[in-house]
Formats: sequence, C-alpha cells, structure tokens
Amino acid sequence: MILTSAEQAMLDGKQGKSTQKAMEILATLGRIYRADRMVPVKSVQIAGVSYDNLGEAGLDWLQEMADGGGKTRVLTTLNPAGMDIKNWQSLGIDPGFARNQGRVIDAFEKMGATATCTCTPYLVGNLPQFGEHIAWAESSAICYANSVIGARTNREGGPSALAAALTGVTPNYGYHQEEFRRPSLTFKVGVKLSNTSDFSLLGMLIGRKIEATGNKLIPYIQGIEAASLEDLKAFCASIATYGGTGLFHMENITPEVSQFKPPIETLKVSQAELDDTIQSLSNANSEEVDFVSLGCPHLSIHEIARLAELLNGKLVKKEFWITTARPTREIADHLGYSLIIEQSGAKFAVDTCCVVAPIRGRFRAMTTDSAKACYYASGKNHFNVLFKPFEEVVGEALK
Repeated sequence: MILTSAEQAMLDGKQGKSTQKAMEILATLGRIYRADRMVPVKSVQIAGVSYDNLGEAGLDWLQEMADGGGKTRVLTTLNPAGMDIKNWQSLGIDPGFARNQGRVIDAFEKMGATATCTCTPYLVGNLPQFGEHIAWAESSAICYANSVIGARTNREGGPSALAAALTGVTPNYGYHQEEFRRPSLTFKVGVKLSNTSDFSLLGMLIGRKIEATGNKLIPYIQGIEAASLEDLKAFCASIATYGGTGLFHMENITPEVSQFKPPIETLKVSQAELDDTIQSLSNANSEEVDFVSLGCPHLSIHEIARLAELLNGKLVKKEFWITTARPTREIADHLGYSLIIEQSGAKFAVDTCCVVAPIRGRFRAMTTDSAKACYYASGKNHFNVLFKPFEEVVGEALK
C-alpha cells in the first residue's frame, strides 16, 4: 500500500500521538485487505457511542485519543447514545450511567465530532453525494448510504471510523472499489408491500436467505414497484441486521442498478415466506406488552407527523418511547407535533434508541414495527416481542 507524504507523516507521528494511532489502525486494515492506497473521505459516522456498549475500557481509549490531540478533519457524526442527553431523567436512566455517558460525549466533542447521536445521519445533515467515499460505522446507515445514495463505505467498526475522522482517509478496498459493488444473487420478490413494516420484514427474509448461503453476497432485487425513503430506511436496517448486508441493488429504485445485469443465480421470495417471517418474530401477546417503541431506525419528520395524527386527543397506557434525532425533534417542536405527542403521554427519547439504551430488566415485552428492534430486544435485552405495523403499534400503546 502506497501512502502519500502527508499520510506517511501521520504514521510517523509528526502530527501527534492520536493521529499516529489512527493512521496505524488504517494502515493495518489496508495491509490486511490488500488496499493499494488510501482514499479521502467526505464524512464519518461513528458507532460505539453508548456507554452500555463501550464500558470503561472503551471510554478510556476514547479519552486517550482525545487527550492525545486527536481532531476530526471531516464532518463527523455519532450513532445513538445510551440516553437522551438532555432529558434522561424522564426515561428512568440511572444517574451513574448518565455521568459516564456524558464522559463519552465529552470525549467525542473534544475531538470535534458533532453529537447528533442518530442512526440516520442522512436525515440531519450528514448527507453524502453519489460516488463519494465515506467511512460509516452504523449498519443500517452504511446500507442506506451505499445502496440508496450510491456513496461508498465499508462496514467500519467504531475505532476505524474514528481513525478515518482523525486522518480524513480510509483504505481503498471493498465497497470503495467498483468491482466489489457488483451483485451476485438475484431475488425475485413476489409479494405485495403495503407499509414500512412490510419492507422491514422483507429485509429480514432476504437477509436470512443471504446468511444461509454462508457468503456475504450482494443482492439484486426485482419485483418492487415503489419505495419511499421510510420504506428503504426500514429495509436497510433489517437486511443489514439479519444478513450482514452493506449494499444491495433494487431494480428501478437504487442508483447503480442500471449498471448491472441480474445475476443468473436466483432465489424467489413468496408471500407464504413473508407470512412465516411475521410469525417467527412475535412471541408475546398484547396483555404482556409493557413497553412500546417506534424509531428503529430513527423516525423521520413524516413519521412523526403521522404519529401526532394518530395520538391527537388520546392517552397512552403503556411506556411509549419515540426515538429520533434531536434536529428532527426540533422540527417537530416547531410544527406542533411534539406537543400533541407528549400530551398523549408518549415520551420522546432523543439521541438514543431501544437497542443501545440500558433497559434490560426494566420491561417484560416490547411491541414495535422494526424487525431490527425485535432482534436486539430478544437477543440483548431478553424481552418478549410483538411485531406489528406502525399504526397497530400505536394502538397497542393505547390499550
């Protein structure tokens, strides 16, 4: 791998300890994956922000990088934290956890990161253009950036994303290269998709089929007539969670699909399989549910508007979290949606989500419209789950 003189200077420690460590991480990755060079990145999204995931060891490393003079060189945003940074008390977060989460945010901000704390950075200003190289480390956002926008990023880990932020470059391998963005398996979708929860289920089903092959294949998807931003957001979250997929091509919808012919190897997706997927997700009933969550990935302003319409003049009877990015919440405030939602008793959980918040043991069963949220609710928090469409999730909160 050939480094420029500026990159070599970073590696030699001429721009400080933290920059040197960052370049060491990237150079090692480059050698492992046989990258020929580094490529400049336009933006970074860092995962591993919740103290619930980092722990003290991860926080120590972040503070060391911050104290060592590390400074971001490109727009850098953060994944959800373990709590609403400004309103954690109302969500029942332990004060000790809140102090430690604050230390995490302080370390990132000291290095110049923007503490938006969202899994949908493309909705709040970190919006790359087609063909741009970026370094993102949140699975659903990576999938969205590669597939829907046509930007180029590998599935970075938290440390490698931070390293890219501190140096402004990343190794040129994987999805950064044209040859590794070609589809390798066709999916013919023979189902009718009516809402975002259907797209969430479809992503889970296709992801499982990819996982069953034992290979990290790039799917070419046929048979979907239309998809909104919210549909694609939900689909990306599920296919990334269940299939480890960072890139797909969807016929007539995603920007690079016209460059490729459908791969000969084809798998079909039937309505019966989708129905079976719905059944496999839920193991709770309405009577068990004591936690309701919408916003995995974070809700768009259009989804919040729909939620306000559904909750207007009503009162929720269960703990109900609305997770979204702080800039989106501020737009909702301005438009009057937040007041309607909070008057119902539902709670905004800004900066965080049900996946990374420290809520294990607090609830028995959760209902949601997100297959990704179901995966983590069951596997990480040991909740029973009830999967339903958006409107029916709201209905569960009112029972």
